[in-house]
Amino acid sequence: MTEQRSGFPRRDAEGRILTLGDLLGVSLAGLVVGVLAVVLFDWAFALIGSGDFGRSNGWLAIILPAWLFWDDFRAWEFGAARVVSGLAATTVGVVAGLVVAGLAAGLPSLLSGALGAATFTLGYAVVWFHGVHWLARRTG
Repeated sequence: MTEQRSGFPRRDAEGRILTLGDLLGVSLAGLVVGVLAVVLFDWAFALIGSGDFGRSNGWLAIILPAWLFWDDFRAWEFGAARVVSGLAATTVGVVAGLVVAGLAAGLPSLLSGALGAATFTLGYAVVWFHGVHWLARRTG
C-alpha cells in the first residue's frame, strides 16, 4: 500500500491525484477562478475605454486547469501510459473544446472561449485519469 499525501486534491506518495472527483473538482474550481479573472480584466479594460466588454478570449481561463494537468502528468513515471494518455486526453480536450467554441461562435468571445475551455477541462480530465490508470495497470 502506498502512502498518501495530505491536502486537496488527495495524492499518493508519488504526487499523483488519487480520484477522478478530486481531479475534476480542483480543475473546475481553477476554471471558475480563471473565468472570473478574465471577466474582471475584461470589465476593467472596458471601463477605461480599451474595448467592449466580452471581447477577451475566454480560453485564457484554461491556465489553472492546464497547470494542474501538467503537474499530474509529471507525477507519473515516463512510459507508454503517461505519453499515450496525455496525447489522447489533449487531443480529445482540444477537439471537443474547439467544437463547442465553434458552435457558440455567435456569442461574445469571452463566453464562447469559456465554454470551450470548460469542455476541454472536462474532456481532458476524464480521458487522462481513466486512460493513465488503465494503461498503467496493463503495462506494469
